[in-house]
Amino acid sequence: MDLVYSHVCGLDVHKKSVVSCIITAEGKEIRTFSTMTDDLIALKEFIKSKGCNVVAMESTGSYWKPIYNLLELEDIKILLVNAKHIKNVPGRKTDVKDAEWIASLLQHGLLQGSFVPDREQRELRELVRYRKSLIEEKSRELNRIQKVLEGANIKLSSVVSDINGASSRSILEAIINGEENPETLAELSQGKLKNKMDELKRALKGLINHHQRMLLEIQLRHIDYLDEEIAKLDEVLFSKIEKIICRRSSTFFTLS
Repeated sequence: MDLVYSHVCGLDVHKKSVVSCIITAEGKEIRTFSTMTDDLIALKEFIKSKGCNVVAMESTGSYWKPIYNLLELEDIKILLVNAKHIKNVPGRKTDVKDAEWIASLLQHGLLQGSFVPDREQRELRELVRYRKSLIEEKSRELNRIQKVLEGANIKLSSVVSDINGASSRSILEAIINGEENPETLAELSQGKLKNKMDELKRALKGLINHHQRMLLEIQLRHIDYLDEEIAKLDEVLFSKIEKIICRRSSTFFTLS
């Protein structure tokens, strides 16, 4: 089988170690590095010293990311390969070490790298995913508030459409501060909710104790914190997206 690359490196990546196998015309060399930053830098220098211009590794969890981030700064082609694709290549022997096998497949052009967005896009995706997780956590916290209210037989969610709306928030804060009178609580409603005063008064007549008030206070404080963090992420995302759009627009007009 013809060789596609003369100098290759296969990496078998784990949580605490990286096994590298470099194959060149001079032969094969295998070394193991830890995943600490100093050792990853040493791995990079080892790859460069052997004249390798192409590296392949499995997309194992998130362990590949720091290695990829380091190598992409160099003039090195990086193939991030689906582990399933490597295992499906015919001829693999059980006694062949993973790094050697990856390097051998790479040398003969039998590996196809997955699409990896550039660093800017990866960071943008990471922020979007984290924002989504915060929103999901906020939703879970709102569900916890409803459970506490149900435990106190306060049927606020049966009347209001948004347990996190302005009216609900005013009512919840009053309950936390010790207010129990349904009529007083109902008077805190705003907008169209005032048209449901009688129903709201009945819904707000419950049996709440100190323990439940404490839980509601903690949960509202957590929601406020999540709202602040989501707002901060929105600012960062807007700024990054704006820069990407401006840069692409500038490139488009330049090419035009």
